[in-house]
Amino acid sequence: MTYIKELSEISLSRMSGLRWTDFVEIIILAFVLYYVLVWIKNTKAWSVLKGFFVIVAFILIAAYFEMNTIIWIVQNTFGVVATAVVVILQPELRKAIDELGRKNILTSILPFEVGRSSPEGRFSDKTINEIAKACVEMGKVKTGALIVMEQNQRLTEYERTGIDVDGIVTSQLLINIFEHNTPLHDGAIIVRGNRVTSATCYLPLSDNMQLSKDLGTRHRAGVGISEVTDSLTVIVSEETGKISVAYEGKLERGLSGDALKERLKLIQNKPETESRKKILWKGRSKGEK
Repeated sequence: MTYIKELSEISLSRMSGLRWTDFVEIIILAFVLYYVLVWIKNTKAWSVLKGFFVIVAFILIAAYFEMNTIIWIVQNTFGVVATAVVVILQPELRKAIDELGRKNILTSILPFEVGRSSPEGRFSDKTINEIAKACVEMGKVKTGALIVMEQNQRLTEYERTGIDVDGIVTSQLLINIFEHNTPLHDGAIIVRGNRVTSATCYLPLSDNMQLSKDLGTRHRAGVGISEVTDSLTVIVSEETGKISVAYEGKLERGLSGDALKERLKLIQNKPETESRKKILWKGRSKGEK
């Protein structure tokens, strides 16, 4: 009993020496560790981690049986292995850091916004109506289209792959650009504000294995650009005429003209509709019939 009492007194004395910053530090470390494990679980790093555990188990066995040659090799190749792991996981690490930068943590914490947005938002209601009208008309005649709506992240590197247009967004302009056998119909157009900045732009293709196998290059490009930027992409299928939207790596298919307008309004960022930003995006994948 005396020994247990002494242990409890030692524990209490140590606890009394903890500062409030120590508790904050524990919470931060637990939070970071949790999200690192979630990130690893959803990437190829999970397979690498399981392989790492196998190697560690092998090294422990070698150390237990005093296999000195194996231990020497491990000690002298540790730096090379660490560099190789970073190279192998480079795409996943880049994506994770990019997502961290796009979360706008400071903006969500601070009770005010840096700068004032335009009264009409990133683009006007007229632009939304013109895009929806053009997509519905192109869908009726099964004209393929790929329209990338820029948000906060600049799409300059993708604009450089295309041809400068710099025209006001109208349904007639969009239909003419994507009309078959025209010089600008192949590739994507990029919309910044109320203007089409470039056409025939090349976009990165998504390697998401969960996407439907019946999706072509146009849809995979739309999802691909939404995975690496904060843009929203409108896609019109050349095979079915269906309208789809890709946002934050998710694809929503089979939208009507009115539904497309609602999706565009979610990123319009008009001051009077600021509360709409709180709506969570739900990327439901609807099968096309």
